Amino acid sequence: MNGVMKLLYPISTDSRTILNLDGIWKFMVENSEKNIDVSHPLETSDVMAVPASFNDQTADAKIRNYNGYFWYEKEFNIARILRNERLVLRFGSVTHEAWVYVNGNEVAHHKGGFTPFEAEINKELIEGSNRVTVRISNLLDFTTLPVGNFSETSDKHGNKEYNVDENFDFFNYAGIHRPVKIYSTPKDYIDDIVVTPEINFTNNSANIKISSKAVGSFDDVKIYILDAKKEIVCECSGTEALAKIDNVNLWQPLNSYMYTAKVCGIKDGRVIDVYEEPFGVRQVETKNGKFMINERPFYFKGFGKHEDTYVNGKGLNEAYNVLDLNLMKKMGANSFRTSHYPYSEEMMRLCDQEGIVVIDETPAVGLMLSFTFDVSAMVNSSYEDNTWKELNTQKAHQQVIREMIDRDKNHACVVMWSIANEAANYSTGAKEYFEPLFKLARKLDPQKRPCTYVAIMMTTPEADKCTDLVDVIALNRYYGWYMQNGDLKTAEDKTRNELLEWQDRYPGKPIMYTEYGADTISGLHSVYDEPFSEEYQEDYYKMNSKVFDEIPNFVGEQLWNFADFQTKFGINRVQGNKKGIFTRSREPKMVARYLSKRWNNIPNFDYKK
Repeated sequence: MNGVMKLLYPISTDSRTILNLDGIWKFMVENSEKNIDVSHPLETSDVMAVPASFNDQTADAKIRNYNGYFWYEKEFNIARILRNERLVLRFGSVTHEAWVYVNGNEVAHHKGGFTPFEAEINKELIEGSNRVTVRISNLLDFTTLPVGNFSETSDKHGNKEYNVDENFDFFNYAGIHRPVKIYSTPKDYIDDIVVTPEINFTNNSANIKISSKAVGSFDDVKIYILDAKKEIVCECSGTEALAKIDNVNLWQPLNSYMYTAKVCGIKDGRVIDVYEEPFGVRQVETKNGKFMINERPFYFKGFGKHEDTYVNGKGLNEAYNVLDLNLMKKMGANSFRTSHYPYSEEMMRLCDQEGIVVIDETPAVGLMLSFTFDVSAMVNSSYEDNTWKELNTQKAHQQVIREMIDRDKNHACVVMWSIANEAANYSTGAKEYFEPLFKLARKLDPQKRPCTYVAIMMTTPEADKCTDLVDVIALNRYYGWYMQNGDLKTAEDKTRNELLEWQDRYPGKPIMYTEYGADTISGLHSVYDEPFSEEYQEDYYKMNSKVFDEIPNFVGEQLWNFADFQTKFGINRVQGNKKGIFTRSREPKMVARYLSKRWNNIPNFDYKK
């Protein structure tokens, strides 16, 4: 039984209401010696907060680093007045695989840790107290996204023990990461809304195509377009409707303007269901080596980042989301990439509102056999591995592209889809693997946004197999860190030479950096400009900035990383990755002043004409 991917974010309207199940849930790690009977409450006194990762809420190191299956459970009541409505249980995300039971009956199964799913639960409900039970797996292997190196052994009693060695550089946080809600709709309801703006820049108007899917029996669907003051600016009707906005206010980077499509299902002259979908009016495209927003060349300034905070792990933390965007704006940044998975819907809605430009990325990280911090031996045009023979992630990849675009298709903040991060695009078979995925993304997106993948250092201009698939060349490069460490003069030459080669080979494609950075210990200083010092980090960024400004088709700099973040243990990591411009608690390192001065002096538009 598969949970249905939810297209509309749950909101309260005149016809809908929400019951929030966030809070304290029962928790237990699965013991293979004991069967769990889901028809009875879990036999545990342990608890976990939701939404949050379980890992950093425990004081037990064994549980924190646990790989395998674990359980959550919560009781809830449904008011009698809602019993005749359609009732839907919705999870914002469960990482990485979930089986959901209501009163002992399975209602949903979903694999994939960063997109929502839901199930109607009317038939499973009983009078009085109800119970939702969730079995979760945090296991990753060569069929999942992200990719993990999976192995299974047995202890001396014959009990299974699982091990996952992450094929990526962030901690494998797991649990119920985003809100859990029960929402109501009428039995006849609006199920999906697709908003596709088309702008006439000559007369400052926009045609807004609004496609809606209705379930049940409606006589008509009426649509009202509301401006930011919630006043009606135009209206139309039908499941395939066209509205025209005169004197349109465009959604611009750091200057957001949001309209609302109020969609009403009508029957016998009465409004049965209402849903309100916010949207911005803007146009994105690539042209002549530039990235265009609203027909003007846009320059990306910003970050790769993570959903990663103390205690919450990857769990939704809206206070941190607000702080992060405020810190970005103060620095003059205008964008970030959802590295390396789709972020929460709450963050996407906030970016719409705040005018933050987003590159939306799938969880396709770790698509290579040789994950290592030493890339120097691998950077040559003849390097090969067997990635595309041994990985079996195509099915999961197609699923997450569908789910990501279904969820985020109407967000004005999303200007580009990133199909993968640091895959083996240099190996034989890469083109055959990625071509159908790019075709799928372009087919599914009603707004036809540009598509890219983020290329690891081994994906050189000579070695790359797939550059013809991308609209933007997005590069992760660490000259001066993983290569030429401490030698910024040589790193500068390497940076410049490679960017010029990309531009010469693909003069019509924009080029940007989606990662570049140097691990830096906050408070470590050196008169010798030593790596890991704050002085070295600043000089590293100054070197890169100098080269960026020389390359005509270079359209953006998103550094790695916004803030320090947790990773698995290893001698290359000291309590995680320290490439942050901010510490994990969001205190600035010295380089933040330099970058803030640079970015605040670079306009969002027309920096390079």
